[in-house]
Amino acid sequence: MVAKRIDIKWLIAQIESGHFLALARGLTLVENDIDPAGDLLKRLTIRRNIPVIGITGPPGAGKSTLVNAIAENFLIKNKKVAILAVDPTSPFNYGSLLGDRIRMSKHFNNPNIYIRSVATRGSLGGISAKTIEMVDVLRSSNFDLIMVETVGVGQSEVEIAGLADQTILVLVPEAGDEIQQIKSGLMEVAQAFVVNKADREGADTFANSLQKMIREQHQALPVFKTIADKNVGLEALCSWILERGKSSLIKREFLLAEQAYRLIQHSRMRDVDKTEILLRIKNVLHEKDFNLYRFIAEFV
Repeated sequence: MVAKRIDIKWLIAQIESGHFLALARGLTLVENDIDPAGDLLKRLTIRRNIPVIGITGPPGAGKSTLVNAIAENFLIKNKKVAILAVDPTSPFNYGSLLGDRIRMSKHFNNPNIYIRSVATRGSLGGISAKTIEMVDVLRSSNFDLIMVETVGVGQSEVEIAGLADQTILVLVPEAGDEIQQIKSGLMEVAQAFVVNKADREGADTFANSLQKMIREQHQALPVFKTIADKNVGLEALCSWILERGKSSLIKREFLLAEQAYRLIQHSRMRDVDKTEILLRIKNVLHEKDFNLYRFIAEFV
């Protein structure tokens, strides 16, 4: 019934023209696998030249505040910005907090900024197949920049590398004592580092130590110091985003291959329902001869 009420050609035309209501409808179809989501994705003209910037880092680093500040700077430059805020899905009830839209509420009525939250749907690194598809819907519209803010859960955030053209790792001065323990995988995915809350004690020392560590790894990556809630240091960061926002052709090939792999993986796992598994586990867990491997054999 839903499919018959939707004129795909009209919806695509509205999305490509930048109409937010049509964009919201298209994103809802894709996120929830509502027919005709598959047809919509196949018929979209996805603009790969629109840069996707990943904002990642540990909890408390001020990622949402930084995303807000970057968006404000781009709005001043008359740029149109989309923000996809990836919120954690509870491993117990599979619900999502979806709180970033509340923190970004002052932008709600701005016609040049679009904000959408999406649950991780069990992906520890915050990037599910649905996230990839939703970013492509956004890329089919008329934005100048798309930012994806990921869940702050540590090393598993390397998944953002399979989605974003450029990834920014946000840290705070308090991480100074642990700089040698920063997960190497998380360090390797970043193309830029931001020391946020740089008005705190030890910020300069931490930034210098971070820069030294990057040089020791024979990399030439920028380290920016920002105070996002005061809009300090944002000009240099936004200039870098404008210059480096578009991926190279070689990286784009790797990105698309990684995205294709995840989408194929998701498609093949489509019939595996985690909620159903949980219910079935509850029913058989207390059996004396319960064996996990015999249990999963039913699915494999």
